[in-house]
Amino acid sequence: MTEQETIIIDPEENPMIAGAKRAINAVRITLGVGGLVALVVGLLILFNPVGSGVVAMQIVTVIFAIYFVIAGLVYIGSMVFSRDMSGWRRVGYALLGLLYLIAGIVAFGNINAFAAVLATFLAIFIGVVWVFEGVLAFTAVKQSPAKALTVIYGIVSIIAGIVLIFSPIFGAVTLWIILGISLVVMGLVQIIRAFQMKLK
Repeated sequence: MTEQETIIIDPEENPMIAGAKRAINAVRITLGVGGLVALVVGLLILFNPVGSGVVAMQIVTVIFAIYFVIAGLVYIGSMVFSRDMSGWRRVGYALLGLLYLIAGIVAFGNINAFAAVLATFLAIFIGVVWVFEGVLAFTAVKQSPAKALTVIYGIVSIIAGIVLIFSPIFGAVTLWIILGISLVVMGLVQIIRAFQMKLK
C-alpha cells in the first residue's frame, strides 16, 4: 500500500470509539455520584450517629406503617368482596386485616416509640444471628483449612452477638457508626475510581 493510499481514522469520528467513550463517561458519572452520596451519608452518620439513626428508623417505621395499613385493607377487602370464601376463612381474614390496620395506626401514632422498639428488635435479632454463626463456626473447625481464623471468627461473633443481645441500643449505635465509616470509605473509593477511569 503506497503512502497516498493510507487511510487515517480519526478516533473522534469512529462510532465504536465514540460509543465506548460515552459508556465510560456514563459509568464515571454513576460511580462519582454514587460515591458522593455514600460519602455524604457516611459523614452525616459519623457527625451525628444518634440523630441520623433516629431519622433512619423513623423512615423505616413509616414504611412499615404504610405496609401494615395497605396489608390490612387488602385482607379486609378480600374478606368483603370474595364470593367463594368460607366462613372461618372470612373471619380469619377480617381479624388479620384488623390487626394489620391497628398495627399501622399505632405505628403512625407513635413513630418515635415504634422506631426505638424496631431498632432494639433488629439489634437483638442480629445479636442472635451472630451467636448462632459463632457456634456454627466452632462446629466447622475440623473441616476448615484455617482453623485458627475460624476459632477467632467464632469467638468474636459470639461476643459481638452477646453484646448486641444484652445492650441492643449501644450495639445498634455501634453498628450504625460502623456503617457510616464503611460508607465514607466506599464513597471515597468510588470517587477516586470515577476520576481514574478512562478509555484505554
